[in-house]
This record gives sequence, structure tokens and C-alpha cells, in this order.
Amino acid sequence: MAETKDQIDDSSAPLIEHLAELRTRLIRAALAFVIAMFAVFTIEVAPSLNAPIFNFLTEPVCGVLQDRGQDCKLQLIKLQEGFFVTIRISLMAGFALSFPFIGYQLWRFVAPGLYRSEKSAFLPFLVASPFMFFLGAAFAYYIVMPLAYDFFLNFQQAGQGDNAQIDFQGSAGEYLSLTVTFILAFGICFQLPVLLSLLGKAGLVSAVGLANVRKYAVVGILVVAGLVTPPDVFTQVILFVVVYGLYEISIQLVKRIERKREERMRADGTWFEDEDEDWDDDEDGEEQAS
Repeated sequence: MAETKDQIDDSSAPLIEHLAELRTRLIRAALAFVIAMFAVFTIEVAPSLNAPIFNFLTEPVCGVLQDRGQDCKLQLIKLQEGFFVTIRISLMAGFALSFPFIGYQLWRFVAPGLYRSEKSAFLPFLVASPFMFFLGAAFAYYIVMPLAYDFFLNFQQAGQGDNAQIDFQGSAGEYLSLTVTFILAFGICFQLPVLLSLLGKAGLVSAVGLANVRKYAVVGILVVAGLVTPPDVFTQVILFVVVYGLYEISIQLVKRIERKREERMRADGTWFEDEDEDWDDDEDGEEQAS
């Protein structure tokens, strides 16, 4: 029988061979991650480079402190804190550096089980997901974090008279945790258009359905903003406004996907009007006739 355009790729391998391939792909991905992690660790501890990644992560708070005429100093509260800060940076940067290779290995394992049309439909979302994550991370780094850190530093106090002087002397570990929280929160929340568009492509959600549950989405976004950001209203409001805007954009993207699907099905002659709508129209016509 002749192959059709949508025929699934030939794969008659038994289950044990698929498991062996999965093991190979996972080992390659793990090795890429370990190599990238050690490369980042070597760069961070090299005396001549002076911890470039950590210095990059401290630029938002250092910029705010310099604008206030203060020195940018972070403390190592515990003896081992500097080592574990470097390890955490190596893990995060190593994963980011090796992610393209890891994603490629997972795609090579999954792709043979997809139809050609499914591959062409899914691949744009696979590219859009890391792009939107880095877009959210950049938004947090360049816009949200300087504003948030300036807000936090307003609670310092100059010592006058009997008043105690309160200066920021942050822990390097605590600062890294806060910065990573911002980056992950916005990076993950920026995945919303990708997720909803993918569900719309699969026919699991519709633009009308998303619009009808808008009020529940607002509550859900408020809850997420309260859980994934530091406990301050300022940052939560920023995240809520951004994610709600992304939700509205997602509705328009799903609507565009539905419009294209309808145009394609009309061209193929496979589009049928909603039977419920036809039934309602016939019923209205009978009532008018009577």
C-alpha cells in the first residue's frame, strides 16, 4: 500500500529497543549537563575572570545601590556559603547552556512516533517555549528586579539622633535565591501563550471558552502571583498585569488558530456548521411559520 503524506515514520522496534534508545538519549543529555556544569564552575572559580555570572546577576541591585550613592557589598554569612552559591550558579547556568542539546535528544526520541503533520505543528511550539522563557527572564532582570530592589531599599534608615541606622548588608546566598525566584517566576509565567496556543491547536480549548472563564483566570493569576513572587504587593501587581496581558494575547492567538483551521477545512470541504446551531435555526423557523 502506498505511503500517505501523514503516515507515521516506520518504527517496528520492540519495547526493549525503545527503552534502550531512551536510556541512550537520557545518558547523552545527562553528560551534556554535567560537562556544561563543570565548565561554568571552572569559569566562576577562575581568579582571572572574577565570577562573571554572579557579577552579572548582581548588576540590578548594584545599579540601584550606586544610584543611591552606596557601595555594592554582599556578605558571606556562613563559611561554606560562597562554595554553595557557586554550585547553584553552576547548576542553573549549566542547565541553561545544555538545554538545546537536551531538548534535541528528547525530540529525537519522541519525533519518530509523530505524524509528519504533527511534527510540523509541534515544532514551532518547541522553539517558542525557550524563547518565551528567556523573554520573561529578561523582562524580570532588566525591568522588574531594578524596580523591586529599589522598592526594598527604601526601607533603609539613616541614623539621626537617637534613631538607629539601617543599611543593606545582604547575604550572597539570600540574594541569589531572590534573583532566581524572580527569573523563574517570570520565565515560567511567560509560557502561558505557548501552553494555551498548543491546547488550542489540539482543540482542547477555544477562544470563546477562554473568554468565558476570564474571571476565574483573574483569580488564578492572582493566586499564582502571590505564590511565586516575594511577599510584596509591588512585585505581585507587576506579575499579575503582565500575565493577564499574556492571557488576553493567548485568546487572540487561539482565535487565529481556529480561524486558520476553519479556512483549511472549508477549502478541503470537511467543515460542517454546528448541528446545534442548525437545529436552533430550524426550530426558530418552525415557530415563525406557525
